[in-house]
Amino acid sequence: MQASGHEEPEVDGPAIDGALRPQAILLTFFGSHLLGRGVHVATSSVLEVLDRVGVSEHATRSTLSRMARRHLLGRVRRGRQVYLGLTPRSQEILRDGETRVWHTGAVNENWDGSWTLLGFSLPESWQRQRHELRARLLWAGFGLLQSGLWISPSHADVTAVTEGLQAGPHIRAFEARAIAPTDIDGLLRDAWDLDAIAARYRRFVDRWADARRRPPLPDLLAQHLALQTDWLQVIRQDPRLPARHLPRDWPAAHAEDVFRTLYAEIDPEARAIAARLLDVIPDPVTGEG
Repeated sequence: MQASGHEEPEVDGPAIDGALRPQAILLTFFGSHLLGRGVHVATSSVLEVLDRVGVSEHATRSTLSRMARRHLLGRVRRGRQVYLGLTPRSQEILRDGETRVWHTGAVNENWDGSWTLLGFSLPESWQRQRHELRARLLWAGFGLLQSGLWISPSHADVTAVTEGLQAGPHIRAFEARAIAPTDIDGLLRDAWDLDAIAARYRRFVDRWADARRRPPLPDLLAQHLALQTDWLQVIRQDPRLPARHLPRDWPAAHAEDVFRTLYAEIDPEARAIAARLLDVIPDPVTGEG
């Protein structure tokens, strides 16, 4: 998934040997247990769940505070307890992630042959804007084809990528189709590190396909969160390149099967544990829940 617009919820880098970032796990938790329910959850419940995934209380509290400062969480107090809820900004991010996991999928079988091309030339003094723009392009799935020319195998929302950078007059973007003698297979190898993308999928399979090799977690709720977080970090770093131009042994489909099969197996019990554990109240604004 890519976050909508230029929101990058600090999940850069794949999970390695279960070392998932606290904010990535928290986003998964809120997406699984708050999104669409119209409820707030007690901070104490969040601390207990994150502890089960191996995140310390200090790390969880620090990350929650940072998310609140970035307007990703709202807070209300009931007596001595603080309850956390989603904001419109975080709901947008989480719905986008939900679409990426369950609807868009990891394999691009329906590519229509179109590309988004983007070039930019910023003033030398705009070093921060240049760095930010490059980071956003990578986040949005663009690859650097050659100096100054970025490319995406989709109809990319360039306006969303560049929002807030004041770089519009310095950017040129086009939709195009490749013609002979362009070697599209070679183009993909030039613009993206296919080995690195494939390796992330294979590491995911190595971690989750065999029960004996899965991360040692105390219960299915913790495993449920770790599985989803790990998968989302893998697919967020995949630009969904057209399947017909990838190597025949491309591992994305197999990895997605591993994810979906295990998710379906553990989801009912994980949610039953969450229902017993989580202290929730109706959304104070909508009264839902």
